[in-house]
Amino acid sequence: MRDRAAREGVASLHAELAAVDPAAAERIHPNDLRRIERALEVHHATGRPISTLQSQWDADPAARYDCRLVALRRAKEPTSRRINQRVRAMIEAGLLDEVRALLTEPSGIGPQAAQAVGYAELIAHLRGELSLAQAVERIKINTRRLAKSQRTWMRRLAGVKWIDVEEDEPIERIADRVYEAWQQPVEH
Repeated sequence: MRDRAAREGVASLHAELAAVDPAAAERIHPNDLRRIERALEVHHATGRPISTLQSQWDADPAARYDCRLVALRRAKEPTSRRINQRVRAMIEAGLLDEVRALLTEPSGIGPQAAQAVGYAELIAHLRGELSLAQAVERIKINTRRLAKSQRTWMRRLAGVKWIDVEEDEPIERIADRVYEAWQQPVEH
């Protein structure tokens, strides 16, 4: 499929996806080669559209399982500040050395792992494509983007009890609030 995308363009693959799985084609951006490729692979392997296989996320999980979904939410600025602090701590704890060591391993690092936030930026640094400061800044930006996409994904789930957490709220208080939310009956 990658060869075909290189020859014919990603739009050609997206058009094929639209023919076999219109729901997935509508949801997947026409330039998102990875997701288009995955959706077509699933269809070719199973004969079923990926959108029908992913429908489990459209229903209320609590209606299918005896469970409670509780999610913590912080305001944007404190979240960004915490992400920036966490990235600095990871760098100070030796993330660059970890990536360097992985790259020198005989088995190397898998292509998917090499694209993970933190690894991808530091690999680019080690290849001389970015300064360390640029790589660290990109890790912060990409981590914030990942956090936003995770929040967006969680909002799609029905039955989630959201708890807004204050910036300086003690962990014990947060734990108590999670327990209180967990105790509440599930709303269907």
